[in-house]
Amino acid sequence: MNKSTEKEKMIAGEFYFSADPELAADRKLAKQQQRLINYEEDSELRSQIIKETFGYTGNKLHIEPTLRFDYGYNIRVGENFYANYDCVLLDICPIIIGDNCMLAPNVKLYTASHPLQPDKRNSGLENGRPITLGNNIWIGGGAIITPGVTLGDNVVVGAGSVVTKSYPDNVVIAGNPATIIKTIDIEEE
Repeated sequence: MNKSTEKEKMIAGEFYFSADPELAADRKLAKQQQRLINYEEDSELRSQIIKETFGYTGNKLHIEPTLRFDYGYNIRVGENFYANYDCVLLDICPIIIGDNCMLAPNVKLYTASHPLQPDKRNSGLENGRPITLGNNIWIGGGAIITPGVTLGDNVVVGAGSVVTKSYPDNVVIAGNPATIIKTIDIEEE
């Protein structure tokens, strides 16, 4: 007999019911935290609220309003994290972001998914897969990262790209779907 809670199943990427009372309460709290974050004009105080909301943060971070997320507690960001205006981090599964990462305006990180079969989808079942971003990543404006993607260190994602699969260290990716358009020579600069 499976004794996992809906929350445990959600975080593990298994099928779960989002209407679960515990998850509904968590989303309600997340919305309250989003309002505090997005309407706080003092950047130091906004950063402190984010540190209290996310699962983990480095000491130095800056996020412009508006920020949207499902729960917050599944988001981990490293040191020197920056997110520009209007970013969305759908964190039903973990979103893990390394050190020295930057998100341009309107970047979307989606861990959430739904069953392909209509009967399952209509039943209320949902699932997802984590997103992991290495160190020194720059994601251009309007880019979308889909569930299950892992990006290595030093990756640059072109503006407007849709990243549907994982990529190794030291590449520039762009397009829909994103593909490697350049390899980065770290010694070059």
